[in-house]
Amino acid sequence: MMTIRPVEAGDLMDIMSLADKTGAGLTSLPTHRDVLAARIDRSLRTWQGAAERAEQGYLFVLEDSERRKVVGVSAIEAAVGLNEPWYNFRVGTLVHASKSLNVYKAVPTLYLSNDHTGQSELCTLFLDPDYRHGTNGQLLMKARLLFMAAFRQHFAQRVIAELRGYCDEQGHSPFWANLGQHFFSIDFARADYLSGTGSKAFIAELMPKHPLYVDFLAPEARAVIGKVHPHTEPARAVLESEGLRYQGYIDIFDGGPVLEAEIDNIRTVRESRLWVTALSEDAGPDRDAPWYLLANDDYPAYRVVAAQPRPERDRLMISAEIHAFLRLSPGRRVRAVPVRLPSGTAQTQGLL
Repeated sequence: MMTIRPVEAGDLMDIMSLADKTGAGLTSLPTHRDVLAARIDRSLRTWQGAAERAEQGYLFVLEDSERRKVVGVSAIEAAVGLNEPWYNFRVGTLVHASKSLNVYKAVPTLYLSNDHTGQSELCTLFLDPDYRHGTNGQLLMKARLLFMAAFRQHFAQRVIAELRGYCDEQGHSPFWANLGQHFFSIDFARADYLSGTGSKAFIAELMPKHPLYVDFLAPEARAVIGKVHPHTEPARAVLESEGLRYQGYIDIFDGGPVLEAEIDNIRTVRESRLWVTALSEDAGPDRDAPWYLLANDDYPAYRVVAAQPRPERDRLMISAEIHAFLRLSPGRRVRAVPVRLPSGTAQTQGLL
């Protein structure tokens, strides 16, 4: 059984192993033991109610219960930019016009922005390549949305997801090479690492505050503005199927898109519902039955699984095994939402 649960202190070594597999671009999961340990501690303090609003963050893990191994992570930041500024580029337009010369030209620009300050963020999504099959990706990504639906009071009205931008197999980022590198004089991997480990002051110190003209960038850099890494395409498809949309904001390092939506308009949040559960006496689920994500809505002991329950009037018939994994007693309510795969994609893979 694959189960989503809150992170525990003992998960550090498994998460370190996952971080070694991410490659460049996943700034919130750096291969740095102390940083990851601090991230876990911050999440534990958040669940315990001991973290201030500015540092609240929830880190979830996907556990293979048979092997007792963490094989995926995903997270939510309650409110970004309250401790340190949260930077993006806003893709805008500057018009140059002259009536006397009969010239009118709209020029695309990049503006350094803090517009997402205070909003909640979906982040740190990574699934071990060996587990990129079945419903694992859907479970890892959407469990966070079920958590937000159940505990709406802990989050902002609006949620964002900053997706990994394009880079090649050698870790070369055309956007960084043609823009950021000129201002920071360090390579992309180093800048990415510093940002991921919390050293973000250099962004404000070195990044220009004036609009940057997109037309001055090389064609290869212009082509990747708002483009995601190939491994992130399925994750983008799932987020867009949930109602998140690109609104013209990009990552300042790799040019990856920022998707955003009102939380209450997200499909999983909007369509999830509570069911009274009952034990199913069937030998097993129908192989053709639809899949659901099921959550126990227990804040300190949160659990989510993917299963094939049987709706029956006002009850959801669930096996004893699922009851046990969700730590439910008969008659206890469960939050459920059908699993829907975006058309044209296989399964959610890759990372944010």
